[in-house]
Amino acid sequence: MDRRVFLLMGAGLALAACTPTTPTLGADGRPLPRVYKINPGDERVISFRLLDSVNTLRAARSLPALAFDARLNAAAATHARDMSVQNRPWHFGSDGSSPLLRVQRSGYTGRLVGELISETYETELETLSTWMAQPDTRAVIMDPAARLMGFAWFQEPSGKIWWTMVTGA
Repeated sequence: MDRRVFLLMGAGLALAACTPTTPTLGADGRPLPRVYKINPGDERVISFRLLDSVNTLRAARSLPALAFDARLNAAAATHARDMSVQNRPWHFGSDGSSPLLRVQRSGYTGRLVGELISETYETELETLSTWMAQPDTRAVIMDPAARLMGFAWFQEPSGKIWWTMVTGA
């Protein structure tokens, strides 16, 4: 008898786990985004997943692959944190610095190709997809002159992520 009750309860729990979950919908009827929580130690995985995705997109158009540059990564990290401090996504630092000045401050002596920024709760790949959907930001990613890339983010305790990508030649 006890065995039957145990089996029935187990089957009930298994079926409950199979029940599809309905996403919370916004006023527009679309699913609300879920917070993408970046855990300590995920930095390399996230960075290289984005780099691999960018290079796959570039290879599809016969463009050269990008490689990470530590100085561009530093410039991107500085700006991602600074956007959080300012609480606004824009290309100027709280000290009035431009993307060009930030990469120069980081020691980069090459040519700045472009800077992409985003304020979101989405993953790095969803952010890349959004950048690729717009002609002006897609042009930065797909610029044939680009050879190097810096990529960084800052995540607030609320889950909001400030992404920055910098490309150089």
